[in-house]
Amino acid sequence: MKSAEADMTCPLSHERERVGVRADAKAHARELRTRTTEAEALLWQQLRGRRFQGFKFRRQRPLGPYILDFVCLEAGLVIEVDGWQHSDQHAYDQKRTELIKSQGLIVIRFWNHEVMNETPAVLEKIWQTLQALTPTLSRQRERGQDNQEPS
Repeated sequence: MKSAEADMTCPLSHERERVGVRADAKAHARELRTRTTEAEALLWQQLRGRRFQGFKFRRQRPLGPYILDFVCLEAGLVIEVDGWQHSDQHAYDQKRTELIKSQGLIVIRFWNHEVMNETPAVLEKIWQTLQALTPTLSRQRERGQDNQEPS
């Protein structure tokens, strides 16, 4: 059984997601998964399957009229990877960010070229943000990793 706190920190939980997501948004998200950018594919290789510090990320998840590039529900973190088209749509991105934040999520954005050329720095920024959002989880993971390493 889920705790009330878990429901508060996961506004896109599976149960809530199924209720409020339109079928066309799901179809659009599936389509986006099949045609990811090179930067998104590179980042997804680092994040998928709990490869990144044990956090579960999902990609191309619908939220209202928008599709989130990557989201970690347990931490409440959204990662957006923006290409050249975002340089001209500041108002759209601002509105999108406001909706995401209204759901209790934190957004960090990277440009495609940052992900491609500065991958370690991008991953470090993601890790720092995750630690700030989940200090208890981060300490537990660090202890668990320390215990697993041979002496």
